[in-house]
Amino acid sequence: MKRSIPFAVAAASALLLTSCAVGTGTQNTDDDTEYDPSAELSGELNVMGFGAGDEIAQTRYDLAVDALGEVDVTLIEGDLDMQQFLSSVAAGDPPELLYANRDQIGSLAARGAIIPLDNCIEGEGIDTSQFVESALDQVTFDDSVYGIPEFNVVQLTMANESLLTDAGLTIEDVNGSDWDAVTAAAEALVVNDGGLSVIGVDSKLPEFFPLWAKANGVDLLSEDGRTANLNDPGAVEALEFAVGIYEAQGGFSAVKAYRDSADFFGSGNQYATNVLGSMWMEQWYLNVLNDVSPDAPMAFDTFRTPDGEPLAFASGSAWAIPAGSSNPAAGCRFARVMTEVDSWIAAAQARLDLRNEEGTAFTGVLTGNAVADDQIREMVTSGGEPWDSGVEAMYEANDNTFSLPANPADAEFKTIWQDAVNRVLNGQDDPQTALDAAQEEAQSVLDEAWASMEE
Repeated sequence: MKRSIPFAVAAASALLLTSCAVGTGTQNTDDDTEYDPSAELSGELNVMGFGAGDEIAQTRYDLAVDALGEVDVTLIEGDLDMQQFLSSVAAGDPPELLYANRDQIGSLAARGAIIPLDNCIEGEGIDTSQFVESALDQVTFDDSVYGIPEFNVVQLTMANESLLTDAGLTIEDVNGSDWDAVTAAAEALVVNDGGLSVIGVDSKLPEFFPLWAKANGVDLLSEDGRTANLNDPGAVEALEFAVGIYEAQGGFSAVKAYRDSADFFGSGNQYATNVLGSMWMEQWYLNVLNDVSPDAPMAFDTFRTPDGEPLAFASGSAWAIPAGSSNPAAGCRFARVMTEVDSWIAAAQARLDLRNEEGTAFTGVLTGNAVADDQIREMVTSGGEPWDSGVEAMYEANDNTFSLPANPADAEFKTIWQDAVNRVLNGQDDPQTALDAAQEEAQSVLDEAWASMEE
């Protein structure tokens, strides 16, 4: 049994991944394992980065363990410590299976820390055509799949209906379809009389900058993962707009401080206490609000482009097999069972049963498997309005996603554009200056990373 891994903050993982995009993996990533879904397996399977913390995870975990037969499965305790993981790979003693963010897969593959899963997928019969396209794209690197996608995270427009009505506004004024209307709504909704007491609109920077850029017609990274587009005029315009939302309300620092002081996960959240007009937020917050403040005056929509089209910046997790894994066959089968349709349906049923016992609505689950998503959608129960509209928006967003392509410097690339946005938010740079510098740095990093791979 591997010893438990201590907690490490996300910044440590990012620092390690960004210190060198390629070249630290020491293991052979060739995979000559014979994968067979009917084979009897044995040995150990130590899983890093995953915890069975709720009924959705536990149900699928139990099914996966059953499918492994005599394999001794151990979940390594604690959040994923990327430094510890990479050190274990370099030392030749990695866990047998890794659960990581999809936007880490490209860097891990380039470093030789994980193996391509083409043989695993073919041998265990994993139907990759079922996965959400943007999720599969995010774990496909150098023409090979390096991760089995799990869950999908999208953004919704969430607003306080009472505040909108009092200001003569509707959800259409804050869903992103009209940027002038969003700015006007922020100014109409904000209350800042010597101190911020109501946030009008939160454009959710820096994390949603790719969403604003995409809405304005710009992919921050080319489809092949080789060319940065950070200072494209459309990206600069998008950043100017999204930052301007904060400036219209007293500046980012004031908004962030007030946002961070809220009882975000409790009954005293910003919507229940009428101190937030609107923001864009991941769909899981819909469930939080429904649980802790079911009477909050909410309104929901997708995020929309200036053309009125729904759009979401997809993220999520993935299963990967570390280079040097002592039991890749078990890891592959575990990943297959965790992400196959029958397992997701069983997990959704477990949550539905729990919600029925509690007398609350089942609002669905976005799995990363489109076939499972369609079937689970049929299991959703009504919670009345506005929650039913929120669920509809969630599924519409899930049908209209994009992601940044996997590349050998994906962690570095993310850090570069986030740092650039933060410099603007903190008043250190204007958008053009920040993105010009970020473009030069990002392209240099990408060029170096790809060149290192091709040597």
